[in-house]
Amino acid sequence: MTTLLPDADLALLARGGHPRPWLWLGAHPVEVDGEPGVRFAVWAPRASRVAVVGDFNGWSGAAHPMRRRDEHEAGIWEGFVPGASRGQFYKYEVTGPDGAVLPLKADPYAFRAQLRPDNASIVEGLPAAHPLPEGRAALNRRDAPISVYEVHAMSWRPDAGWDALARELPGYAAGLGFTHVQLMPITEFPFDGSWGYQTLGLHAPTARLGAPDGLHRFVDACHAAGLGVLLDFVPAHFPEDPHGLATFDGTALYEYADPREGWHRDWHTLIYDFGKPQVRQFLCGAALFWAERYGIDGLRVDAVASMLYRDYSRPPGEWIPNIHGGTENLEAIALFKRLNEVLGCEAPGVITIAEESTAFPLVSAPTSVGGLGFHYKWNMGWMNDTLHYMRELPIHRSWHHEKMSFGLVYAFSENFQLPLSHDEVVHGKGSLLRKMPGEEAERFAQLRAYFGFMWAHPGKKLLFMGQEFAQRDEWNFERALPWELLDDPRHAGVQRLIGDLNRLYRDRPALHRLDGERDGFEWLVKDDLQHSVFAWIRRAGEGEARAGVVAVSNFTPVARVGYRLPVPHGGPWRLVLNTDAAIYGGSDVAIAPPDAAHLLTAPDDDPAIVLTLPPLATIFLVPA
Repeated sequence: MTTLLPDADLALLARGGHPRPWLWLGAHPVEVDGEPGVRFAVWAPRASRVAVVGDFNGWSGAAHPMRRRDEHEAGIWEGFVPGASRGQFYKYEVTGPDGAVLPLKADPYAFRAQLRPDNASIVEGLPAAHPLPEGRAALNRRDAPISVYEVHAMSWRPDAGWDALARELPGYAAGLGFTHVQLMPITEFPFDGSWGYQTLGLHAPTARLGAPDGLHRFVDACHAAGLGVLLDFVPAHFPEDPHGLATFDGTALYEYADPREGWHRDWHTLIYDFGKPQVRQFLCGAALFWAERYGIDGLRVDAVASMLYRDYSRPPGEWIPNIHGGTENLEAIALFKRLNEVLGCEAPGVITIAEESTAFPLVSAPTSVGGLGFHYKWNMGWMNDTLHYMRELPIHRSWHHEKMSFGLVYAFSENFQLPLSHDEVVHGKGSLLRKMPGEEAERFAQLRAYFGFMWAHPGKKLLFMGQEFAQRDEWNFERALPWELLDDPRHAGVQRLIGDLNRLYRDRPALHRLDGERDGFEWLVKDDLQHSVFAWIRRAGEGEARAGVVAVSNFTPVARVGYRLPVPHGGPWRLVLNTDAAIYGGSDVAIAPPDAAHLLTAPDDDPAIVLTLPPLATIFLVPA
């Protein structure tokens, strides 16, 4: 019988060193000896028997037993089904080492999957190579403006598939000035309530949105609108559904065998065995698959902190130290470095973003200097501190002043992204608007001021859908976004502000070029606890000292008349954005008398301007 997998690739797969395992594993329509059909291959080293079952054989395990390939100790089973074709459903019938037949297993490398509850794999050809368009790489760099609109595709417009999303979402996000769209996990997953974070189909776009080729059209539409596309990627855990990866060959194959390593107490899911080269190959290969076959701009890697520490969310005695007796998961660290090196080599220009909530060092540093190799890291500390501050009544904020300033102590230790993500508006936390204290008008004013503070602060931006128009209730994945709120001028005003903040951020290099550099930031007012005022200048680099942007936030409901603001140099200064402006729903307090012609002049020998700071507002000033 003709072997189906070449020996050289089998050897690479066996030792976990193949950058593209999906070229050979999974289901591939091919011809063998001139006969069309489908080649199947699956890794199940401790299985005693494997058969492929599906539409093509009446789901009979006796019809198409697979052959074990033990060269190089590969533990891979292969088989060819003549006459099988695209669109047919299939699974694997796996018999464990003890002779017990397991529940039918979906294909870990399937390129398409059946919608729950049946969860079969579907024969689908390997997607054509879809490289990142020319010029996109420069738009993902650390000196570029990156403002991300995070989307749960299934509830942004319910019942919309890829093509409907392609018609509406890119134009909407680009029209608001965002530079990237980030999709919460769209890899196939069985449980709707996990929002995709309990995935079992790392190579298959979810059937909830239609056939996989629709994702190609969506990505193309985003790129045509000038938007990058980021996907949520989940290597941290997987559910124990019987059709999935759990005890795939009758043993703990993809997961750690010991529950002290292999069971997530928080999420009730299994943890990949990062120490197995073949598992790292599976995860790294999947990351490259999305970059190379769907042309995405990057991956946001979920729950990195849970992977880095063996004692993550575990009490004493319920975790296993590493070989040195420490808490770090050395195997997960090796995985991250390998994943980022594979993408850097095979898909240059594609970025990775770590959701990492601890002080683990060098997350966004190159692997060549000992870092993990991510391009950006979510600044969870900034998010927690600033939201804590904003929840306080304005009269109490002077006691929490450092919550807004502390982030600048470490802001340049990583390449940070400032996230106001879906996690902040679920599980009883309320929407961003509901976090703001006070009467209705004050809530809107504080949210606008906070958004201004965020867009002026060093770090790339991320905002979850619905918050751009001040959604009132927390997000519910089972309901559509409340688009009808835009009939209210207050909500429409917040949406207009987000668009203007994004455009200002993109148009002014000082607000983004040195996001990760200390030279791009200088405090002007840091310790005005009495008035709850913060002010700083953002700069674009040497030789552009007079092209900076000054941002000032007043987090009290009192207009500060005659406020003396030090500025970097003398000359006239001009207001370019005021979150209190009437067009955003604000009180429209003027920062200067009408006869000042909207210019404020600082003397050269004592560079400072005197102005009125609007209440609960952030303003942006530039040299006139």
